[in-house]
Amino acid sequence: MPYRWTINPYRGCTHSCHYCFARAYHAYLDFDVGDDFSQRIVVKTNIVDVLRRELSSRSWRGDPVAMGTATDPYQPCEGRYRLTEGVLGGLLAFDTPISMLTKSTLVVRDLKVFQELDRGPGASVAMSINTLDDGLRQLFEPDTPPAQSRLEVLRRFGCAGVSTTVLVAPILPFLSDGEREIEELLRACASAGVKQVAGIALHIKPGIRPHFWPWLREAQPDLYPKYQSLYGNRTHPPQAYLQEIAERFTRVRDRLGLEGSPHRLVRSSPPEPQQLALAV
Repeated sequence: MPYRWTINPYRGCTHSCHYCFARAYHAYLDFDVGDDFSQRIVVKTNIVDVLRRELSSRSWRGDPVAMGTATDPYQPCEGRYRLTEGVLGGLLAFDTPISMLTKSTLVVRDLKVFQELDRGPGASVAMSINTLDDGLRQLFEPDTPPAQSRLEVLRRFGCAGVSTTVLVAPILPFLSDGEREIEELLRACASAGVKQVAGIALHIKPGIRPHFWPWLREAQPDLYPKYQSLYGNRTHPPQAYLQEIAERFTRVRDRLGLEGSPHRLVRSSPPEPQQLALAV
């Protein structure tokens, strides 16, 4: 990870993204990585008090903190518990910069706090968006808001002066990895005022395979053998494929005058030997 410190107020996520690498973490709690991940959400109700106590330590140097690295801090239960809101207040009080990654439009609730953070220690907001195709979105991440709604939120943050980024992730082989699909999405990002984009190809970690492979076989029987052939028992697809997608993404990005992400919020696991992780 590009950050030493991360905060996750929740474990599990009702966005229900079938490819989510964080599903594997639910097994640490003796929950399954399928329905339990999207239905049994762990809420760290004392996180704000603990955070403020730790930030008040003389040893704290105000290092950058990332949120959204495991599960979404703005998933629906945030509307009830408001833990992410409390965390942001704590970071602001102790002059600590924040980088937020989310798929939720609820983040706009805290726009003014992000503005205060941006004027002080620093703040940036990134949205994870992998397709403009709403049918594809509903298939792979059924309980997330549409891409255009997420882009509209980024437009509002950009107009408010807060740095915004789109993480195109995961890029789905045979579905959203074509130059036309990538260009359509990046053009939409540019139209929303986003200047920084990054991408990462789908990876299938061992911990999520008990959920992902059976789901894909049932949901997309024609796609299943293609993915089996491309991935096999590997986390990442072959290096040649990753290189091709990296070059395609970079070509489109440069053509549209967009920049790469300065924070590289694109790596969720180290690459396997001889594998090139797409991070462009």
